[in-house]
Amino acid sequence: MDENLIQDRGVAGTARLKHGEPAATKEKVETPIAGGVSAPLAHDSAAGHVSGEARYIDDLPELPGTLHLYVAMSARPHARILSLDLEKVRAAPGVACVLAAADIPGENDASPVYGDDPVFAEHVVEYRGQSLFAVAAETPALARAAADLAEIAYEELPPILSIEAALEAGADLLPPHEMRLGDAAAAIDAAPQRASGRIAIGGQDHFYLEGQIAYAQPGENGDITVFSSTQHPSEVQHNVAKVLGLPDHAVTVEVRRMGGGFGGKESQPALLAAIAALAVRKTGRPAKLRLDRDDDMVMTGKRHDFVIDWQVGFDEEGRIAGAAFDQAARCGYSADLSGAIADRAMFHADNAYALNNARVTSRRLKTHTVSNTAFRGFGGPQGMVATERMIDRIAFDLGRDPLDVRKANFYPAEGGALTPYHMEVTDSVIAEMVEELEASSEYRARRAAIRQFNAKSPILKKGIALTPVKFGISFTTTHLNQAGALVHVYKDGSVMLNHGGTEMGQGLFMKVAQVVAEEFQIDVEKVKITPTNTAKVPNTSATAASSGSDMNGMAAQAAARTIRERLVAFAANAWHVPAEQVVFGPNRVRIGNEEMSFADLVGEAYLARVSLSSTGFYATPGVHYDRETARGCPFFYFAYGAACSEVAIDTLTGENRATRIDILHEVGRSLNPAVDMGQIEGGFIQGMGWLTTEELVWDEKGELKTHAPSTYKIPTANDRPDDMRIAIWKKGENRAATIHRSKAVGEPPLMLAISVFSALADAVSAASDYRAFPDLDAPATPERILFAVEDVRRRAGATS
Repeated sequence: MDENLIQDRGVAGTARLKHGEPAATKEKVETPIAGGVSAPLAHDSAAGHVSGEARYIDDLPELPGTLHLYVAMSARPHARILSLDLEKVRAAPGVACVLAAADIPGENDASPVYGDDPVFAEHVVEYRGQSLFAVAAETPALARAAADLAEIAYEELPPILSIEAALEAGADLLPPHEMRLGDAAAAIDAAPQRASGRIAIGGQDHFYLEGQIAYAQPGENGDITVFSSTQHPSEVQHNVAKVLGLPDHAVTVEVRRMGGGFGGKESQPALLAAIAALAVRKTGRPAKLRLDRDDDMVMTGKRHDFVIDWQVGFDEEGRIAGAAFDQAARCGYSADLSGAIADRAMFHADNAYALNNARVTSRRLKTHTVSNTAFRGFGGPQGMVATERMIDRIAFDLGRDPLDVRKANFYPAEGGALTPYHMEVTDSVIAEMVEELEASSEYRARRAAIRQFNAKSPILKKGIALTPVKFGISFTTTHLNQAGALVHVYKDGSVMLNHGGTEMGQGLFMKVAQVVAEEFQIDVEKVKITPTNTAKVPNTSATAASSGSDMNGMAAQAAARTIRERLVAFAANAWHVPAEQVVFGPNRVRIGNEEMSFADLVGEAYLARVSLSSTGFYATPGVHYDRETARGCPFFYFAYGAACSEVAIDTLTGENRATRIDILHEVGRSLNPAVDMGQIEGGFIQGMGWLTTEELVWDEKGELKTHAPSTYKIPTANDRPDDMRIAIWKKGENRAATIHRSKAVGEPPLMLAISVFSALADAVSAASDYRAFPDLDAPATPERILFAVEDVRRRAGATS
């Protein structure tokens, strides 16, 4: 926080002194609290992460008698199950029980919404890797060996394995959706210039370091506790109860931390938790289900791959008159969260641009592959990629710098422009941010130097691009925009904090602890962070949509503020002073002309029988979306950023590298700049992997061929550009009333990596002396770049 900033917290009894300014009634210098809001603190588990002391679910001590589970999977992408003989499996050494659909006492479903994700396939399998049955045995090896003894007979059915095949078959899993602003077709037809294109955008595996795992333990009276690596404990609780035929109160779900989530642990963990809990119900013994990496990648959903067709009309300056996008998403065999994900791809078809007239249509397609699911950005990145390629094409056709075309179409800072879903953009700061980044990155000079280099370099080619991000913050499913928290103040002045958010490495727990420390004006070390637990805070939403700090921070602040208000009222009454003379300072409280430590005041309040515990609740205001009219205000605000990326490619091999990255990102008033910087860098690198190296390949039999790090390539430390310059925008301040005017930072930085993709396309075009626009799909693997180089050279030669 700026040392000269005095921020009114809006509650009687709080004053924030300037750092170094003496109090009015004191002569000594104020010492600020250690670790309040805006302090660049390390992640709460940073030392534990690097030392190995941070405990994940597989590190928890196993109770005596713990069983280990293995899930047997379908070997067919689409088939009728004629017979499933498990007698030899049950008789195998070390097997305690075998679980199949007939063993489920409740509903055979672990889906988040639509009731179409069976725990075990019963009559038909719909993707290769679908769960058929599970074996609970004394060791994982015995469980796996026993599963191999099953005798299964299938009747093959024709599979649909690609977006193109699904489009041809008319295989819509969910109803199509359309958004309209003005008359796009008329605007495109009337425009002086027109262009169109298609881009295929690949999926992405989450590749979290900690795989999917659940450890279920029996309790009294049939209750079950599940330790689940999940972003959504309440949903796991509900699904486990549903499968077991129990009320939700009989199931408790707890998670202290995950080793990464990225959306892959939002809906997916329910299946594992349900199977582990089913084994507990069947045997009365604790049961653990831990997927190995190969099985995890085969069984669990990915980022949705898309095919997007676009059309645009524009003038000689590159100003867009109208645009149309036809988005087709591979959902997989079941709906999962695909409806909301496809919606968000539509919501972000404009990215940072006022399209004036727009039509966005979406097809949500069924294929006989794993059910795709949430992934950082939740559809938004796919929608943006097509738009940025459209902008690049406009610039190419006009012979202009793509940055000039981008700047000509930004949403205006003064507001007035509407999105394709008729929400006015009132907080657009992207033009100002891009101006700053353009100057600090020396974009113009570097672009000219790159052109000179390419003219003299026949084999190595360079490219550069500067692209923006505008990302909407809130769950677009309105009712999910709520959060709860629980705060206890113990009589020694220490504080216990619990809330519905989950920690997956993103630093949420530390940020919320800082909020509570700030509210009480105590050092953050006095705030105890505790595991997320459904028995403490109920009915929580997933930690997703980049809303974890926004919502849980506000809920925790509300709980702490309630307690503080009680302390103010108690002190005012006990010392006979007005409430405004009860002032919280760093680790102490001034009451009139007296002063005592925070702990002493709490002790006095305890003796006076003042409640020192409170819940807090927050619901994001003003968000709504009407699907019937495709209009609304689904986002509380937008987060903005921009990135300038420089790359080099080898035109003989397609090998490529990002050589310099400049990023300017907006986080409002940062709750924790150190954590936010980590999220910006990590998000960018993950996005770069999605668009360059991470390729999912299924064969004609529906088998995922890239199911291990040997074949699926995430970025390594060596892929990080040597020259990477990241800055948080100093002018950032959220106009919306968020927690301390901060902004979300989990998802938006991933889309900054679109600049790498555009820069690679620029380098490919350089191989034709900029005479052909490259048709480049994502990910831009070396093979795709090599083929694109050959294609632009062929087309340039044909027109020269």
